[in-house]
Amino acid sequence: MEDARSGTARPPGAPQFANGDGPNIENVSASAYRIPTDAHESDGTFEWDSTTMVLVEATAGDVTGVGFTYADEATATLIHESLRKVVSGVDAMDIPRAWIAMVQSIRNLGRPGISSMAISGIDNALWDLKARLLNLPLVKLLGAARDALPIYGSGGFTSYTDGKLCEQLGGWVQQGIPRVKMKIGRESQRDVDRVSVARQAIGADAELFVDANGAYSRKQALKFAHEFSEMDVSWFEEPVSSDDLEGLRLIRDQGPPGMDIAAGEYGYDETYFRRMLDAGAVDVLQADATRCAGITGFLMTDTLCQAAHLWLSSHCGPSMHLHAGCAAKRMLHAEYFHDHVRIENMLFDGVAEPIDGTLKPDLSRPGHGLEFKRADAEKFRIH
Repeated sequence: MEDARSGTARPPGAPQFANGDGPNIENVSASAYRIPTDAHESDGTFEWDSTTMVLVEATAGDVTGVGFTYADEATATLIHESLRKVVSGVDAMDIPRAWIAMVQSIRNLGRPGISSMAISGIDNALWDLKARLLNLPLVKLLGAARDALPIYGSGGFTSYTDGKLCEQLGGWVQQGIPRVKMKIGRESQRDVDRVSVARQAIGADAELFVDANGAYSRKQALKFAHEFSEMDVSWFEEPVSSDDLEGLRLIRDQGPPGMDIAAGEYGYDETYFRRMLDAGAVDVLQADATRCAGITGFLMTDTLCQAAHLWLSSHCGPSMHLHAGCAAKRMLHAEYFHDHVRIENMLFDGVAEPIDGTLKPDLSRPGHGLEFKRADAEKFRIH
């Protein structure tokens, strides 16, 4: 086989587009699936009984890339009615060109919310597509900074009984995951007792994280921070609203030593993250590639963290963060969130399993390494 431009022979098995001139993006499609939770769930400020995943498939030539976002069904409508037309015809190698075109196209809709989640789904699919066209695992296309991604088990919902809380958190520690997170804030008068119960369940050596989802006032949060520190809580996520940058900074400055203040999961663009960092509001910035305009936006956030000399942690969607997280230079760890771990194992082949508290990309599989189980997903389809 010869390279069309140079006339030189291409080695057998080499990617067809290794010289960089890829085919154009021919089609982008979106479908939505609503998956019931395995139990009623709640945190400090919200309750839910299902999760919606929007799947995006992008095709160029005879190759299809897959991405997804956890978002409302309306996200799939926006992709179908508008964004797929914006990226159609763009060279599949030129992801920045497609990303810029999408961001410009939603000017009148607003960047936060559904628009950024729709962009996220497409961007994630385009990265998978490009890596598949080049026959590379995505982490090799992005450039690895590490071989494996540390994770923390995340769940511990406020709707859980103490017994179920202990079973879930303790189970992760027994699996070799050395850090776990629980929800607090719905019944503040019970929070200290629940955290104490969790600490006893996981033992003295595992790290214990708490997440209030913005449920506390500033003074409440500061009081609880000192009480939680007595149980060696090392991570306090959204002690106050993530919009209260002064409040986050107050808890960070006056809270106990050794307790990281974290927030950022609701960030949709780089301006949001920069404001949070400029305010000195967090020790660890969180970002979500299913919300912050995809892997492209996620890696932009990593660059901001490099400039601020702070750590980055990914929010939810562990399968969508595995390769990007191994490429991000300031990555601390990834959230191994109960709902999304369950959904990703139900709907995809190739989902990584924890090994010694980490996830490792499968370098034998191109792209994200995920294959959508369409027949299994069909019963959950709503769009």
